[in-house]
Order: sequence, then structure tokens, then C-alpha cells
Amino acid sequence: MTIPDSTYMMENGSIELPCTPEEEARIIQELISKAESNLKQGNLYYVISNRWFMDWQRYIRKPLGAYPFNEHATESLPSLLPNSANRPGPIDNSDIIIREADSGDDDPQLLRTLEEGRDYVLVPQEVWEKLSEWYKGGPALPRKMISVGDAKQLSVEVFPLCLNLFDTRDTSHKALRLSKKASLHELYTIVCKLKEIAPEKAHIWDYFDKKKHTKLVASNQTLEDSNLQMDQDILLEVQPEGSLPSGFGFDSTGNDLALVPVEPLRSSVTIAGGPTLSNGFSTGYSSNAYQGSSLNSSYGDMEDGYDSLRPASKGERGGLAGLSNLGNTCFMNSALQCLVHTPPLVEYFLQDYTDEINRQNPLGMHGELALAFGELLRKLWSSGRTPVAPRAFKGKLGRFAPQFSGYNQHDSQELLAFLLDGLHEDLNRVKQKPYFETKDSDGRPDEEVANELWRYHRARNDSVIVDICQGQYKSTLVCPDCNKISITFDPFMYLSLPLPSTVTKTMTVTVFYSDGSGLPMPYTVTVLKHGYIKDLAQALEIACCLRIDEYLLLAEVYEHRVFRFFENPTEILNSVKDDEHIVAYRLPKRVAQLTRLEISHRYLEKCIIDSSKASERKLFLTPLVTFLEDPHNGADIDFAVHKVLAPLRRKAFISSAPGLKDGAENGSPSETIEVPMNSCTIQFGREGQSTECIDPVGNSSMELTFHLCLTDERGTNCRPVTKDTVIEPVRMQKVILDWTEKEYELYDASYLKDLPEVHKSGLTVKKTKQEAISLFSCLEAFLKEEPLGPDDMWYCPRCKEHRQASKKLDLWRLPDILVFHLKRFSYSRWLKNKLDTFVNFPIHNLDLSKYVKSTDLSESSHVYELYAISNHYGGLGGGHYTAYCKLIDDDRWYHFDDSHVSPVAESDIKTSAAYVLFYRRVKAQQNGVVGGSFQCHRSS
Repeated sequence: MTIPDSTYMMENGSIELPCTPEEEARIIQELISKAESNLKQGNLYYVISNRWFMDWQRYIRKPLGAYPFNEHATESLPSLLPNSANRPGPIDNSDIIIREADSGDDDPQLLRTLEEGRDYVLVPQEVWEKLSEWYKGGPALPRKMISVGDAKQLSVEVFPLCLNLFDTRDTSHKALRLSKKASLHELYTIVCKLKEIAPEKAHIWDYFDKKKHTKLVASNQTLEDSNLQMDQDILLEVQPEGSLPSGFGFDSTGNDLALVPVEPLRSSVTIAGGPTLSNGFSTGYSSNAYQGSSLNSSYGDMEDGYDSLRPASKGERGGLAGLSNLGNTCFMNSALQCLVHTPPLVEYFLQDYTDEINRQNPLGMHGELALAFGELLRKLWSSGRTPVAPRAFKGKLGRFAPQFSGYNQHDSQELLAFLLDGLHEDLNRVKQKPYFETKDSDGRPDEEVANELWRYHRARNDSVIVDICQGQYKSTLVCPDCNKISITFDPFMYLSLPLPSTVTKTMTVTVFYSDGSGLPMPYTVTVLKHGYIKDLAQALEIACCLRIDEYLLLAEVYEHRVFRFFENPTEILNSVKDDEHIVAYRLPKRVAQLTRLEISHRYLEKCIIDSSKASERKLFLTPLVTFLEDPHNGADIDFAVHKVLAPLRRKAFISSAPGLKDGAENGSPSETIEVPMNSCTIQFGREGQSTECIDPVGNSSMELTFHLCLTDERGTNCRPVTKDTVIEPVRMQKVILDWTEKEYELYDASYLKDLPEVHKSGLTVKKTKQEAISLFSCLEAFLKEEPLGPDDMWYCPRCKEHRQASKKLDLWRLPDILVFHLKRFSYSRWLKNKLDTFVNFPIHNLDLSKYVKSTDLSESSHVYELYAISNHYGGLGGGHYTAYCKLIDDDRWYHFDDSHVSPVAESDIKTSAAYVLFYRRVKAQQNGVVGGSFQCHRSS
């Protein structure tokens, strides 16, 4: 029997006729929508390889945009999903799992380096079951939806917690995988079943870093709240038959305790090689301290029971302890080391800051983040170099910022921004925030407005973070229509600086009006070298103030023809060479319902040296693109050509065309067109027409304004356009305009000649390391005036409309601690790029005086010195973070690479990995001594 191509042989020998691609798309979309309306904890989702899933989306010819798929990440997919009639094979997840031989586990495990959207997608259980029914394959990779953080955000736990169980009886170990939301009781149940022991005989210990820390007692406390980390060890001890319980696990009343602290083993040698200390381990939790305080509930979460509120002091050689990597937490370790080596914060958190904690602030974390950070800082500054495992801090972080929970790599600057804001809210001295109605500047002096807004800000925000880290900048907006100026003064915690020049390029494109409303104008814009055509289009839209009902159609012009249109927005800009000529046509967005008209220009060249040669028509000038609304005949084309050429009319003829713009507006002065004059001369009229073209200037065309002919896609065949020429309803028409003496007399053709090259690179000198980019050039790029983007329009109070205003930033008030974030990561919908450009930044004497616009003479010094750097090495996803920090008292720099700490020469700290720079203000003091300690102001 012959089986049709559209059917598939099933395993049982039956033949199944699958759904059509359209039916599959409809069914799956309905299942996704149903799952989206019923999101809840415990729902099952399945992981599918993105490689197979993209093949399937190509087959159904439709990207799916509902949950759990990222709608914004898929809306551009149609251009990337060419129609394909090939039905994909069985579901294949082999590229995202650890091979069975490598894992030694029957349960297939995902590779740890996977990224959602890039490597895999998540689909609801119902979708997986339907796809599995249609395509078979696998393996199935189910994952549960859990609730994360205090905000109870729903998230799919793609990577469950993996714990290594060590058995003291035979030194064997076994990997256990269970949800971080599983309880300690569930952990005991699994272990006892696996080891075939009675629950009352089992004792499981937190065995992090191969050291017994706390005994885990069966309770409803979650593994996450017990500070158990990915891939850490737990230790099983089994009580021998007939022996008495050790007493651990019960208090004096016999109640279960979830955590029982023990004194850890001490070593005489540390990883860093320095003297050792217990790093704050204690046999108790200071239960008598602060009794009755609402903070008592937090103490059980403190790392090793350290008392964070009592005054402490720096230990000998303090500040040299590393931070253990808990699984892709180098980003956190880098940011934390920079913060805990910030002198004012060290001074503040080593003192008693009890009265500063704001427990009622709804924007804060009830003081718990500040307590966890303070406790960690004290441990790191206690004497000794033994690395600290910031497990309790990471647990708090995951609770209050679920985006940082789990074990994916994150951005150290994003964590830094959260920490500074969170610490401020936890330590905000203002308990009841007053309300202020902001008044417009209305021409008042800048100093008055700035001081007024700063007072308002400080009346609502008063913490050690504001004291030392917050500055103020001036923002000036100017309406392009009515010239309304709006000035505001806003606070900042850090400055995010773009990296200019080496990662960008300038591109010059000439923009043409398709409706004849203006002259062509070249625009030079700056785009990422590795960007896309859509990035160039977006930059041009801003530069030429594109109307909301228009879009730009980009094209390459070669030898006076449109060589190609850039209609794929995801085409990379590297495909455009520097010596090419690019134009952009402003077209109405409704052009899909209109007929696009492409107009090429031609002149008649007659050889005067060799009269035996026939005259030849040649293309010249830049082709134009316009549109036809419901065209019927040649007169419609003639009118469209007349309209698009209208801005080129010479001044002497403007009066005959009322309403048309001055010929010199927005462009260069009128010139006479230049054509080759070596051996040939231009002839107008009917002499010597080309042999390949029917005479376009016949008597029948004299009723029209122009001599036009319709041509094909290649421009080789053409037929004259008359008033009665029938125009077929097609998407695009191409015509050739033959210029005669009349056209030269009426129109200034100079606007259509000599297109600029895309990029004119002058003489370049190879830059040295120091000349690559300076911190000052990054700052100037941040402060330069630029128009707002189309998605960030400003509402002008005078025009009562949203306008594409220009925006200018100026520094007004600088903080004692100034943080610069170098924007090395660039993101677009389909591009993520890491910029490894070397930025030359001063270590000493960073003088920002010329950038500060305030004239207040009482303002402190504007000179800074560097004291910490957060570094990022490698690319996106697989990179690594470290930190350089200076011990101010020792005047020495150290390299903090997770748990490893080593000295580093000051001359070696400038690298292309520098990502976040930390500066402190240099204060001039009496007797010529430069420096001085920070004094934070406290509420009385």
C-alpha cells in the first residue's frame, strides 16, 4: 500500500493524518491561553529545546506570544521564520541535557549554562502532552511552578535544588534533587526511604563546605529558608540501635527546633594563607539582647548567629576575607566587596545602628536587608582571612528580590542598584513622609529651584545611603515646536555612562519625502557597529523627526538604480559597506494598501566625436519613491511624479505652483546639473532614442506633464505612459522619467545628485591603550544634548501634546561616594553584546569641577580618588566577576576573586574588564592633609 506524504506510520502500524500547521497553531495557542488564565503554584511546565521549538514554529509559520513565551521577544519572529513545508521530526531535547553516561543518573538533567529563550522554552503541561501526542520524542523534562519572594511571584523552577547526601556509615554519597520550597520534613522522608531507615534514627546536618554547621530537624521550614545552597553537602548520621538520642533537635520543653547551632571545626590554615579566626561562629544567639523587639525573629536567620547591632571594631588585618561562590554568585560577591570596602559604610555598620532601622517603611524590607548586610560586613571586617559563605544574605536577597534567587548569573550593577535602594529604605530615618507639590521653575534661578527640590527630597529620604551616595543633576527639556523649556532637578545614586566611538559608527543616509512635502536631507547618525537595520532606521526616525503615521523604507542606490530595499529589520549593519550609498524614503504606514511608485531618471547622451554611434539614454540622479492612491491611468502616475518633484522647483517658477516650498529650503543652494562632457553631450528631445526602448516621447504622451515610461523589474523593457495608459493594481510600479530641457529649466536637479557615502572614515591613527576611551569622554557622551526617542515622548504643557523634545543633562550636586557604571552590555530584541573597550579612568585626582553647573561656593570639593572596581571578564552568560578594592588605612590594593584574596599593584588595576567604578571625595583638611573620614549624620 502506498502511504501519502502527509500521513505518518504509528508504532502500532496504524496511519495517522496529522493536523495542518494552521490547526496545530490554533490548538496550541488555545491551550496556552487556557493555562495563562489558570496560573497557580504547583502547575507543571515542561522544558523543550529551543532548537526543536523554532523548527516547529517555522512549520506552523507563526510565533506564539502568550505566556510563558515572551511576547516582546517573539513579535519580530515572522521575518526570521521563513515558510517551511517540512514538518519537524520527534521532539529532541538531547542538546540541552547532560548525556546519560556523563550524569550517571536515570533522571536526565539540564545543562547548567542554559538560558531561557535562547536555549529552551517552557510550555504548560497541556501543551507538552499535545505536542508529545503529535510528535513523540523527548525526553520529558517536567518542572513545577513555585512562589518566590515575599511578593509571592510565580516562577517555574527550572533548576531544582541539588544536594549531595553523605552517609557517615559507609562514606557513600548520593545526589538528591528536590524543590527549594520542599520542607525539611520532605527531605527526611526522601532520605529515610532511600536509606531504608526509621525517621527517628536519622539525623541530617548542614554540611556546607565539608563542615558540620547546624542540625536540620524535620519541620515545615523550607530548604530555602534553611539556607541550603545548590550542590552543597548534607550529612546523614544514623543513631545506632539501643543508643539514646543526642538531645539535639529539642529544646527544654521538648519542642522541635529547625536549626541547632554547633561550634565549627577550626583550622590553623586558611585559604588566603593568613591567620585564622572562627569568623563569628557562636554557641548562642544572644537571646537576652533586645528582648521584646520585633527584630528577634530575624536573629535566627543571621549567619552563624552574629549580633549585628552591637558596636564592633575592625580586627587586625580586617577586610581581607573572601566570599565563597554559592553557585554563579560571583556577581554578588563582586558588588558586595565593593560596598563593604566603602569607608563610610564600614564606619556606619560597625557602630550601633539600631535606632536607624525603619521597620514600618512599606517600601523597605522591615530592616532585614540592612541587618543581613550589616552582619555580613562585620564578619568580613573581623580579624582573619577565612572566606565567608554569604548564605543567609543570599537567602534574604532571594526573598526580597526574586530576580536574584536561584543560581543564574546576573549583573553586578543591577544588584548594586537594588542593594543601595533597599538599604536606603531599610534605614530611612523618615517614618512619615511629608507631601510636597512640585512647582515649575517658571524662570526662577536654578539655584533656588535646585535647593528647593533637594530639600523636598531630603525631607522624604534621609538615610546613610542618601548622605553619602546621592547627588543631583539638572535635566533640561526643550519643545521642538513652541520652544517651551522645562527644567527639573532629580536625585541620582550612580551614573550609567555610555561607551562612545569604538563600539559605534556614524552612518550618513539621505532622507527623501515621498509626498513632496520637503527637500531631501542627509542625516548622520550613530549606531552600534554590530547592530541591525532596524537600529539604523530608529536612529534616523529620531534624527528626522518622523511623524507617527510614517515609516522609513531604506534602500541602497547603485548606479542610479535602487539596488535593493532593506525590508528585513534584522539584517545586520555589517552587510552595509562604508562606500555604499543609502537612502531612506518617508512613506505612510498605510502604504501596504497603496501602490508604491519607484521613479528612475534618464538623460539622452549623444556622442559628438563619433557621429556614427547612436545616441544613448543613460540613468542619472537618485531614484525617488512615492505612492499612488487607487491609480487607474497614466494621469495618476504623472500627477504623483509632479508632486514628488515639487520641492525641487526653481525659485523663478515657484509662483506658478502655489503652496510649494522654496527650492533652497533645507538644502544646498541650487546648482546646474553636471553631466559627462568629455566626448559626449546631452541631447534632449526625440533624437537617437535607445534601441531597447519604445520612444517615450511620442505624440501620444504630449498630454502629460512628463515623458514617462513603465519599465520592468530589471529596467530593460519599457513602454510609454499616456494619459489613458491603464495601470494594473499591483504592489509596486517602476517608471523612468526622461529629462528634457523643460525639466532642467523647471527643477533643480542638484538635490538628486552626489549622494554621500555611508561612512567616510578619514585618516585614522591606531589608538594606544591610554587613548582608547577616557572616562571623561564617556561622561560627556552621557551629558550631551540629544532628542528623546519615539517611545519616550515628553508632554509639553504649552502645546498640550506629546513632543519629541531635546534633553540635556548637567551635574549639579555630587555625593561623597560617586559610582560610575560603564554600560558594557548592549541589549536589543535579538542582540546581546559585551563591549570590551578599554576605558582609561583616573585613579587619583579625578576633577569634575568643570562638569558641575552649580555656582554654590559652599559646595564641597569635586576631586575624587578611586577605591574599588567591579570587574567583568568574558562574554554574556559565561563571564566572571571579580573586584579590586583598596584598604584605605594600608594604602594597598587587593584582588577579590570569590574566596581568593591576593594583593595587586595599583598599576595593574586598569583593565578592559572594569565595569563599575567607585570613587570617594577627597576633602582638603587643615595643615595640608588631604583626606578625612566621613561623618554620617544621625537622628537625635
